[in-house]
Amino acid sequence: MLILCSVGGVQSQSITVNRQMDRYKVPRIAFINKCDRTGANPLRVAGQLRDKLKQNAVMMQVPIGLEGDLKGVVDLVTMKAVYFEGENGEVIREDEIPANLMDECEAKREELLDAASMFSDELMEAVLEGTPSPEMIRAAVRKGTIGLEMTPVFIGSAYKNKGVQVMLDAVNLYLPNPKEVENTALDLDKNEEEFAVSNDPDDKLISLAFKLEEGRYGQLTYIRIYQGTMRKGDTIVNSRDGRKVKIGRLVRMHSDEMEDIEMAHAGDIVALFGIDCASGDTFTSPDIAVSMSSMHVPAPVISLSISPVDNKAQVNMSKALNRFTKEDPTFRTFVDHETNETIICGMGELHLEVYIERMKREYGAQVEVGAPQVAYRETITQRAEFNYTHKKQTGGSGQFGRVAGYMEPLEEGNYEFVDNIVGGAIPREYISSCDKGFQKSLEKGGLAGAQVNGVRCVISDGAFHAVDSSDVAFQLAAIGAFKEGYMKAKPVIMEPIMKVAVEGPTEFQGGIMGSINQRRGMIIGTAEEGNYTVVEAEVPLSEMFGYSTVLRSLTQGKAEFTMEFATYRPVPKGVADEIIKKAKADKEKK
Repeated sequence: MLILCSVGGVQSQSITVNRQMDRYKVPRIAFINKCDRTGANPLRVAGQLRDKLKQNAVMMQVPIGLEGDLKGVVDLVTMKAVYFEGENGEVIREDEIPANLMDECEAKREELLDAASMFSDELMEAVLEGTPSPEMIRAAVRKGTIGLEMTPVFIGSAYKNKGVQVMLDAVNLYLPNPKEVENTALDLDKNEEEFAVSNDPDDKLISLAFKLEEGRYGQLTYIRIYQGTMRKGDTIVNSRDGRKVKIGRLVRMHSDEMEDIEMAHAGDIVALFGIDCASGDTFTSPDIAVSMSSMHVPAPVISLSISPVDNKAQVNMSKALNRFTKEDPTFRTFVDHETNETIICGMGELHLEVYIERMKREYGAQVEVGAPQVAYRETITQRAEFNYTHKKQTGGSGQFGRVAGYMEPLEEGNYEFVDNIVGGAIPREYISSCDKGFQKSLEKGGLAGAQVNGVRCVISDGAFHAVDSSDVAFQLAAIGAFKEGYMKAKPVIMEPIMKVAVEGPTEFQGGIMGSINQRRGMIIGTAEEGNYTVVEAEVPLSEMFGYSTVLRSLTQGKAEFTMEFATYRPVPKGVADEIIKKAKADKEKK
């Protein structure tokens, strides 16, 4: 269900949700909400669905009145007017279409029939003969929706339940039931070979924990069952760590109410109590080793150091971080062994601010927060040769290993290791040691100590000693070879670029664009929607700290912005020099 605002239309968050739906091949229907607000224009929003989101959006309804006069909708399948009466729109009344809307409804119905008939020959023949039935139309729309080739559009206002009941009927009519969706899992016994789950309740159990919640009785784990049957008292296995868990209490959630149940089948969403797990864990029957395909989790782009003010805060902070990392795969935490500071990482300034606030509010953990740190990356720009010999002689056996080859930029991916050794120049048992050494070198680059991405390391020659060569010797040789070749390969520093959308009154458009340009931003486009302007741009994350305060003062508090990670790009030379200088100063302090 893609929910849109009839005034704001397709916003940056709508684009993000739509991209996620495309990534996971989720069939969707669109609901244009808030049609009772001033400035509501559902037809404009449907046009944006086509132009901005590239959806084959087809109106299934026409509004009867708009803004303060919204009374109901016309169902274009049955060609009946549906009114929502009573204090909360709970009384539904069907009637004839108002005469003043008949021409518009017939035109929109023609568009619906044209679009739906592409998915049904039977409907196309019926349209030509002038006898299409509601059942034929619904079947064709359902086929197009499930095939991701059509997006039915419904309208209404959730505030007064206008159009909501019809929209819920549409969920049953047009969206797939669990058995009609193909979900894939990985067989851990067959080298993570992908296969389609059966959705059969009689097969072995496969389920996914997708949400965690701290409830009145401990951790509440929401689980979606993809295959098999889950029963109270059953023993299930967490495929991530192999731990067995006995199901003590199985509940079905109705908002904040719980209904105890004895069993649940494939397609059900249920909740379990008292299970220690993380979001994204797979639970299966004990006799199979399977993991559901994991969702795409982007790497963090910003980090902060936090330190507790006292011992009590230390204990509470640990509890909070343990829970938050289980709940949210994009939130990560670790201890920097050089500074002994706790570092939290996430997808943006606001993301981390929310967790710090929750830490204080829910756990009473008072913490001091350091300055935000941007997750820079390093990469190489050209091919470079290396030929390094690691030799160390101490009492007894020493260390010896020679590694030769080259490194070059990798177009896709973070790292690739290629073994071109022939003739046993490096014994087979030490090839993996070279790989480990290169991977260790990627953790900190030679420019600013940032993680290195986009490198292919190829080894083509080497040498060993029958006594002195070892796993450690070849790891150290690979680390030395990487350092030797890295600076020859002309490394550059990459910075995270954020996709930013600023929405504000048109009168402030010039000031908004100026503030983006001052932050090394690149404006992608602007769109005017009534008295408001939306400016879309790509801006380095390092320049976005504190932007909300600047934007508020610039627009008298009338503008707002959203941002999400877009990509990594090289930083300008002047900025790179500053980053390197700061990294050296920080290293000297340590």
